[in-house]
Amino acid sequence: MSHSVGGVRQAQKQKTRQALLDAALGLLEEQSLSSLGLREVTRVVGVAPTAFYRHFRDLGELGVALVEEALGSLHVMVRAILAEQDAAEERIDRTIAVVERHVREHPAHVRFVARERRGGVRAVRHAIAGELDRFAAEVAAALKTQPVSAGWRDEDVRMLAELYVDRLVTTAAELLDAREEGGEEAVERVVWRARRQLRLISLGRRHWGEEGRASAAEAEAESGPSGPSGLSGPSGSAEPSGG
Repeated sequence: MSHSVGGVRQAQKQKTRQALLDAALGLLEEQSLSSLGLREVTRVVGVAPTAFYRHFRDLGELGVALVEEALGSLHVMVRAILAEQDAAEERIDRTIAVVERHVREHPAHVRFVARERRGGVRAVRHAIAGELDRFAAEVAAALKTQPVSAGWRDEDVRMLAELYVDRLVTTAAELLDAREEGGEEAVERVVWRARRQLRLISLGRRHWGEEGRASAAEAEAESGPSGPSGLSGPSGSAEPSGG
């Protein structure tokens, strides 16, 4: 009996926590997190201000939870697309479609991240940066498996992943603005531009890969077969310096 009562209480606690998140997200449609008041949030939910602290230490912690809600699902979807071994243009089209659908289904989350990415609450800025950093690491891991990445240095793959992530986050914000201010025609213009930008990155990727392999071969030739100093003889031991 006590077990079932505990389960009901836990379910109610989770329901109240989610209600606080939803209320805050709704209020943040028109203001930044730094200007949001705790009492505003609890008033919408219909709980006492003291009840807030059973779920979050402060509004910063609530904001971090919203970041996880906003970006968590997008990671999985985009990473799955990038892991596929299809033609680059097909992957780009599907990736943009995923971002467009995410903006259409979760506009409040997209607006929150776009505003708070450079906002005044440090914990939330850091949470967004951390999520995007993990996003880039996941994308880099997917890109590394593609044949075009053969011979690439890890730091170059990571740099490419960061370019993709930054472009996708920017595109999401642009799609939100277009949908609210210009309608479907404006959305189509953003989609068209984003596809071209990602294709440009993809084209540059091919040439960068060629350049990277050429640079590595050149560096190896300059360093000699036995290391950067080129001072080893056929036996692998250092040449005598004389005397």
